[in-house]
Amino acid sequence: MSTKKILTGVLSGLVAGVVLGILFAPDKGSNTRQKISSLGDDFMDSIKDKLNQYSEIAKDELENFKNDAEDLVEKGKSKAEQVKSDFNNVIS
Repeated sequence: MSTKKILTGVLSGLVAGVVLGILFAPDKGSNTRQKISSLGDDFMDSIKDKLNQYSEIAKDELENFKNDAEDLVEKGKSKAEQVKSDFNNVIS
């Protein structure tokens, strides 16, 4: 089982446990609704932060891939020019 699936399961269980704990705690309904709303907001903020982190990582990886591809193209062009020059020297 992957780490991502385990982490998702643990976080889901944690959230469910907290929500159930709040629901069964002896408190006024308005206070309970406020706690649940606050918990949901915190959870969404956490998800947004993680998505932003993964987005930045993806951008960095894409930029690295682009740079590597450009380097490879330049090396290919250089090699093609060298082969062309060698071929012209052999013919001459």
